[in-house]
Parts: sequence; structure tokens; C-alpha cells
Amino acid sequence: MAQSKKNIDTEGLSGRVGNIIFRRRKSDDKIFVARRPVASEEEPTEAQINVQRKFQRGIIYGKSAIADPATKALYAVKATDGRSAFNVAVADYFNAPRIELINMDGYTGAVGSTIIITVTDDFAVSSVHVKIENMDGSLVEEGEAAPGSSDIEWIYTATVMNESLAGDKITVTAYDMPGNTDNLENEIPAR
Repeated sequence: MAQSKKNIDTEGLSGRVGNIIFRRRKSDDKIFVARRPVASEEEPTEAQINVQRKFQRGIIYGKSAIADPATKALYAVKATDGRSAFNVAVADYFNAPRIELINMDGYTGAVGSTIIITVTDDFAVSSVHVKIENMDGSLVEEGEAAPGSSDIEWIYTATVMNESLAGDKITVTAYDMPGNTDNLENEIPAR
């Protein structure tokens, strides 16, 4: 896409002239020039329809995010380089959080022992849920991890005594603001 910088001929232009489209970016008042897009005459495939639906849901999320002044302010902080809070919110919708690591070195099964979870996201992780089960699938405990000392660290503190760790498993689910999730399941190492 061509970009017009302080051009006396294009200043103030917006809209369409023939097959050329002029678009003004509100954030920095730059004018972009492009050919008019041509719609395909072929029926979209199921995969294309799914992408269109996901994009539509992303737009709906972006609009609802900036309609709430508190949420808009959060996204506006990351809106740099000509991006708007709306653009950041839509991008956040398309990117799920990622659980990088479950560190169980501090988990002994005793009340107060900790599990440290490293989770990344393009914007922010809103919550991390931890579930600990015995080998037979019975629930030991579950709850929310607390934010740690950095943006990517979450700490879960055990509230129930777990005497036998052999074969137990931990399931961690991370959530971001649009509701995207990532799950990771690990077996707890025997001690």
C-alpha cells in the first residue's frame, strides 16, 4: 500500500477516486493510497468462512472492549506506533496465552508449598487456575494462582495436605482478557 507524506495533491483526500482508495489513519493523520479491493466471485471455502467468523468475533470483542472506559484505558497503554486501543484489543482476541513452564520444585504436598507457573501473552494474562488430582483422578485441590513478582510469573500456594505425590497430576489453565485459554497437564514428580 502506498503512503502519502505531506503531499499537497492528496491532502484532505479520503474515499475513492476511480479504482484508487484514499484512507486517512486517525491516530497520526497519515494518508494511505491503495487499489480498490476486488471481491472474489468464487464461493468461500469452509476454512475461509471460519476465518471470517473468527475475525467478526474479534471485531465484536474489540468494540465491546473499547466501549468500557476501564478496559479501553488498559488497551490504550499498549497502543503505540499508530495503533489504536481497538487494534490492540482485536489483536489480543486472536492471541491466546501460553503456559511456558510449571515449576513444581517448591511443591512438597504440604500446606503452604508452592507451584510457580510461567505464562506469557501478547497483552496480559488475567488469571491462572490450578487443579491437582490423585493418580485415581480424585481431586486433591484446585484454585487460582496469584500474580508473582513479574508479569509472566504466577504462584499457586497449596491449601490441602497431599501425602502421596506419586502419579498425581497437575492441570493448569491460563486465561487472557478476551477469554482465550491455554491448558498444560504435568505429572507431579515423586519425592
